[in-house]
Amino acid sequence: MADLKSTFLKVYSVLKSELLQDPAFDFTEDSRQWVERMLDYNVPGGKLNRGLSVIDSYKLMKEGKELSEDEIFLASALGWCIEWLQAYFLVLDDIMDNSHTRRGQSCWFRVPKVGIIAANDGILLRNHIPRILKKHFRGKPYYVDLLDLFNEVEFQTASGQMIDLITTLEGEKDLSKYTLSLHRRIVQYKTAYYSFYLPVACALLMAGENLENHIDVQNILVEMGTYFQVQDDYLDCFGDPETIGKIGTDIEDFKCSWLVVKALELSNEEQKTMLYENYGKPDPANVAKVKSLYNELNLQGLFAEYESKSYEKLVNSIEAHPSKPVQAVLKSFLAKIYKRQK
Repeated sequence: MADLKSTFLKVYSVLKSELLQDPAFDFTEDSRQWVERMLDYNVPGGKLNRGLSVIDSYKLMKEGKELSEDEIFLASALGWCIEWLQAYFLVLDDIMDNSHTRRGQSCWFRVPKVGIIAANDGILLRNHIPRILKKHFRGKPYYVDLLDLFNEVEFQTASGQMIDLITTLEGEKDLSKYTLSLHRRIVQYKTAYYSFYLPVACALLMAGENLENHIDVQNILVEMGTYFQVQDDYLDCFGDPETIGKIGTDIEDFKCSWLVVKALELSNEEQKTMLYENYGKPDPANVAKVKSLYNELNLQGLFAEYESKSYEKLVNSIEAHPSKPVQAVLKSFLAKIYKRQK
């Protein structure tokens, strides 16, 4: 895996230098330095799970056949397109949420001299994706399908972000809107398509598959993405900050989290009033009251039950899939996230 990661990072350097020499724009020294610094700051800094999943998935599709250098390069380039998409979302997301840190460093827009220029940098990051696709995939039979796929998933993610943002509008905080179906919609659109479906869809296209024949794969991966986000919501409150690398703030931020939706379902009138009075307040005393209600309602036990049921359902759906290589891809995804601690 470490070897795969170093190969993957080498491909980043190739793609970056191509973008910094893009013939469509006449770079000055200043502009080239700006873009290089912006890319290095925002693109390769995360866990790179989404990008690496494209290579993993493609390998499993080829059923253990040795991949050529060209295949590894192309799968890596598609993986990086997903990381670029992620960087674009995060740069803009941090401005919208007025966040302070991301991946252990200051958000890009908070870096001195960057400020609101970060909005344009987000647009640049988005525009790099079709540049990479054009340079390396234009001659491939699935080129148009790739463009369609990235456009589709970007639209779904931005729409999910919109539901999330309008649900937590300042001054309109209303817990009664928070239901399991709203939570599911936000998660499906904001996270599941680009984090789970997109890497596998890229690998399917590279393997010569038609995505229209794999709607069941999309459904399973969206289901997996939902399960992943519920885990995330759970870890935000009950996870160990040392392990997950951040201190959760869903309660303070009035997030439509699985935990608060469940708490609303299970609370009596008195407990509901307590939730309404304390949820979404930054004061640690308010947060502590919400957490103690979560304990009172045994949300940890409920989550454990949810986790095992989801896992069983996912395994059954995967095993019902007719293709063994596709099953292997889906099982490898599930193995990475089942009972994770961070």
